[in-house]
Amino acid sequence: MANHTVSSCPTPFLSAADYSNGGYLDGRLCKQVGLDVCCLPCPMTDWAYPDSFNTVGLAAEWVAVLSTVCTGFLLLSWAVLPVDKTYRHYLSICLTTAVLFMNLGFVIPLAAKPEQCFDSITPNSMDTSPVCAASGAFLILGGWGGVLWVFLRALSLHLQICWQVVVGRNFMWFSQAAGWGIPVIGVVLALLLSGVSFRFGATCHINHKSSLADLWVPLLVFAGLTIIIQFATFGYCIKVYLASLADNSASTEGSNLPSYTNSIRTMTPKQAYRRVRRVIQLQWRGIAIVLIIITDVVFFSVVFVFQDNTSEALKHDDTLAADWIVCLAINKGNKVPCLDLAKPLVVNQATVGAVLLLLAMNGIWLVLLLGRWTMATGWIDMFSGSDRSKREFVSVDARLDDFKKDTRSYEMLSRDSGKMMDDSVTPSVVTPISPAYRSPLRSPSANRESTGSANNDGRRTPDYFGQTVRYHAPARSFSSPRPPPPSGQMSPQPVHTVTWDARDTYARPPRQAQYPDEDDYVNPLGMNRI
Repeated sequence: MANHTVSSCPTPFLSAADYSNGGYLDGRLCKQVGLDVCCLPCPMTDWAYPDSFNTVGLAAEWVAVLSTVCTGFLLLSWAVLPVDKTYRHYLSICLTTAVLFMNLGFVIPLAAKPEQCFDSITPNSMDTSPVCAASGAFLILGGWGGVLWVFLRALSLHLQICWQVVVGRNFMWFSQAAGWGIPVIGVVLALLLSGVSFRFGATCHINHKSSLADLWVPLLVFAGLTIIIQFATFGYCIKVYLASLADNSASTEGSNLPSYTNSIRTMTPKQAYRRVRRVIQLQWRGIAIVLIIITDVVFFSVVFVFQDNTSEALKHDDTLAADWIVCLAINKGNKVPCLDLAKPLVVNQATVGAVLLLLAMNGIWLVLLLGRWTMATGWIDMFSGSDRSKREFVSVDARLDDFKKDTRSYEMLSRDSGKMMDDSVTPSVVTPISPAYRSPLRSPSANRESTGSANNDGRRTPDYFGQTVRYHAPARSFSSPRPPPPSGQMSPQPVHTVTWDARDTYARPPRQAQYPDEDDYVNPLGMNRI
């Protein structure tokens, strides 16, 4: 810094000769006054806007913090929770990531609180402030990514609705290459050809040099293509709807599907309308997100380009800001009487506030439109250790550990509803002393009350339960249990039962013996099988 004892610059202007050539020199707002170059103190927004302008910027930064939390919640839910809770899709994930990058462009300055000015008349640039470089890069990357991913989302919807193209893996890889490759290239070109600096609040923005060619024009081109594709899709939907109103063919009155499911060309207008309506019902959230983000980006681009061009015009035409500069000099730096004269030179404060808030709110729109209530219930289930979405089937015997040790027979029940797989109601109390299965091929003498008595051939069934099994007559049985004959006597003649068809009663068909003497054996582990 040079030391000058005399300066011809009126208050509040400062002489450029007193400062070095560091910082972003093109960001200075200076004017030749006699033999001296007088510059407006940095930052310029403090002199062109009222003090409430800083409050608007701070509010936008805190809204961006909330938006960052929302996008982080969505990304974490998509990464951790199952797909049936989140219905995640790569188009939604990548768009949310791009919005997160855009929000970081506002959050980083709020956390770091960087100095906007290199000295009293020069703003900082990405070369003199790492925070400026980071915030500007994230803002440009988020803007590029948001525009590209809403373009790809609109293109995907257009192909599905208008051209009946099922987008698959090839479109996904193309989207990944274009959705992230183009933004990375755009950020590199913007930083190399233009650079970023503190020019509009606490967040660094792209400089004027070559900014139209390397950022604003390409962004507006993709935004324009997105709008054209989106309105073409809307036009096709309206055409299909109007055609369905004039379709009175009787063949489509009771059918929602085309005559041949493998050919879309066979669909009548009403069938096409039903198909388009179903797609719109599934994709209306994505359509709303496309319109919101495109509106924000176009609004921001137009406003910032206008502000940028006005600032450059002030440097080349001294007469545009002459009245405002004279007012500041007369009032010795009191900006309040001169604010009305500064309004034609800058964008209206309400417009600036609206742009900043809309950019910061994109994450909130995403969580409202792409988020689902099942995400919240999924996190609750995860932390509580339960998963209500799974309808697992467990055994009745799992509830009766005191009764079951080695028993293998069980019924498959729904854990939630307490019903079997065939939706039949289970008994409220199930014990292992259920009636034994009686095969129609067995003689009545095999059905005894005691499980520990001997058979006629000398074999003995072990007493697994230690108590007598109580007999319960089946509902459709036409016989009754008979006690075993005394030793040495002939067994009575078997009781003839009425024949029946198992298919009429939905009962189990008679079991055929696979091994000799299999029908004479009672499996004690299967006695509680229903």
